[in-house]
Amino acid sequence: MSRICSVTQKKANNGYAISHSHRRSKKLQHVNLQSKRIWNIRLNRWEKRKISAKAIKKMLIS
Repeated sequence: MSRICSVTQKKANNGYAISHSHRRSKKLQHVNLQSKRIWNIRLNRWEKRKISAKAIKKMLIS
């Protein structure tokens, strides 16, 4: 299974790791995924999903 948030569809970001001498090498910045159980109202049961930390924060606030 790929590292994609099932709620926000966030995925890895391409970036650079920059050294002190400013040499750059490619680096993947992965999403902060957490595995959580969420209650599905339509199916009336628990579902286990991989959700980003930002999505968890939004669900707790709203």
